[in-house]
Amino acid sequence: MLETKEFQTESKKLLDLMINSIYSEKEIFLRELISNASDAIDKYRYLSLTEPEKYPFTDFFIRLNVDKKGRYIEIVDNGVGMSKEDMITNLGTIAKSGSKDFIAKIEEAKKAEDFSIIGQFGVGFYSAFMVADKVEVISKPVDGDAHIFSSKGQETFTIDDATMEQPHGTIVRVYLKKDEKEGVSYSDYLEQYRIKSLVKKYSDYVRYPIKMMETRSVQDVDAEGKPIQGKYHDVVEDSTLNSMVPLWKKNPSEVKEEDLNAFYKSKTYDTEDPLLALNFQVDGLISYNALVFIPAHAPYNLYSENYEKGLTLYSKGIFIQDKCKELVPDYLKFITGLVDSDSLPLNISREMLQKSPALSKIADSIEKKVVDRLKTMLKNDRAKYEKFFSVFGDHIKFGIYSSYGMRAGELQDLLLFHSMNKGSLISLAEYVAEVQKDQKVIYYASGKTLDEVKMLPQLEAYRKKGVDVLLFDKNIDEFAITTIPEYQKLKFVNIASESKEDLSQEEKDALDSLTAEHKRVLDNIKEALVGKVDDVAFSAKLVDSPVCITTREGLSLNMEHVLADQPGAEDFTDRPKAIKVLEINGESNLFKAIAALGNDEDVKKYGALLYNEALLLEGYDIEDKKGFVQNLNELMMKAMSK
Repeated sequence: MLETKEFQTESKKLLDLMINSIYSEKEIFLRELISNASDAIDKYRYLSLTEPEKYPFTDFFIRLNVDKKGRYIEIVDNGVGMSKEDMITNLGTIAKSGSKDFIAKIEEAKKAEDFSIIGQFGVGFYSAFMVADKVEVISKPVDGDAHIFSSKGQETFTIDDATMEQPHGTIVRVYLKKDEKEGVSYSDYLEQYRIKSLVKKYSDYVRYPIKMMETRSVQDVDAEGKPIQGKYHDVVEDSTLNSMVPLWKKNPSEVKEEDLNAFYKSKTYDTEDPLLALNFQVDGLISYNALVFIPAHAPYNLYSENYEKGLTLYSKGIFIQDKCKELVPDYLKFITGLVDSDSLPLNISREMLQKSPALSKIADSIEKKVVDRLKTMLKNDRAKYEKFFSVFGDHIKFGIYSSYGMRAGELQDLLLFHSMNKGSLISLAEYVAEVQKDQKVIYYASGKTLDEVKMLPQLEAYRKKGVDVLLFDKNIDEFAITTIPEYQKLKFVNIASESKEDLSQEEKDALDSLTAEHKRVLDNIKEALVGKVDDVAFSAKLVDSPVCITTREGLSLNMEHVLADQPGAEDFTDRPKAIKVLEINGESNLFKAIAALGNDEDVKKYGALLYNEALLLEGYDIEDKKGFVQNLNELMMKAMSK
């Protein structure tokens, strides 16, 4: 018997809110209805386990039917079905909840980005009204009669008696709007290619077969079975549109490396196998499956502002989000892959995730598994890891630096550096394993390129003593290391920093004696370099070179230049500066010759030359090239005239 029921006054406003504000793509409606069908079959399967006599197990399916003449699409399932009361409760949710209170809750949830109330009302069904003028639902439970629900999504809906050929299940019939409405071609949803593409995009991994009668053109053949050129006929076949069993749902032991590589290349369009493929399943309070890949090369747009990090997200095999950035920390933004979880609460449209502890825990778990696998690679396949590090090593360093050292404990053992004594990259653990008996620090030197770092005059004393020094040739290197307090109880020390802690008392006394003896010379050079260096002193680091530049606590010279090269740095007059010290080799013949000069002005000019020489040795340009040339020419002329 036909019954007409009224929605509450606010139902139209609520429908407008859901259709126009919450859902971003009209095509989502098919995914929502297929997901509902899958849920209904899930419920039947569960009941078949607990009450097998009442709910006998059967071959489950979801079927899509298209009627172009009637302009409707049908989504059919043989799930649990609904009684008349179920229809009023489930499909009439808006009638039940379409109040000012519910609208207010939705509005508050949008503002707070908290969609925890979403999902309580089962409104995914109403996404159909984005494309439909009318929606009919015919449903029959196992132990009841069939009924039909009909609504245009406005003031009323009707429920009437109906008949259904199948013993249980639901048919959702979506009558499409006219194309001229809203300038959208709704007729596209009646085309089999469009339906197939939407199923492939959103519902490919639904666990039940999604079937549709598909028409394809077949070439005619003659009596002998030979193709007849130019003659074809249509064949209607029952096709399964989805693949159903996703690769990540299979037992990892059954999945071969070539399967993972093929999957990666099919999804990323990369022609090269990934450097690393991780396939894991996690069960517990938070359960998920994941496929995570590290490319063999950096994505072409990795460093562009348009690059989007993230893993594709599924829930119960249903596509939710293409790039879920919450699953990937910035320093691992180069990884790609997917996550499928049943543990995530979803919002009303299945598009935006509720910010939940579950998502955060999955992200933490994935990060740990990636880092652990990299450590295993470093230990067991050094060549492969070094290839990874050559491409993505700076990202690992960024992970330490950007977390202010909080991730140092997890990531520091993944770092590799060149060193003065080794011809290959070494880890921090390998450096510490070979430190000298009385060595209390890890020494490093930094510069713009590896060749320039190797030329630093400060290395001379360490080379003479056989002490190894790490060589930093990337901008991020020193910034990352400065956030690590120590490694295996050894502090990090820049050899270009002014320090007398590692000098013997004899060496300290020798420096004090030189300073007292040549105070006049040092004062003259310091006066010549006002504004360029903060002090002039004798060095214990130099063996052959006459001069170098060191810094005191704070920025190193290299860090100062890196910051100065940042975009917009020229606009800041108070940007950080290194406290520079011009260190002179008091035992060099050049200094002895300068110290023997009786003319203070000549000493100042030679002091300026020493400073420029130090800049060149550090790998930096001379600041005042014109002044340098004039000074050099004047001193050469004076020397030649003697």
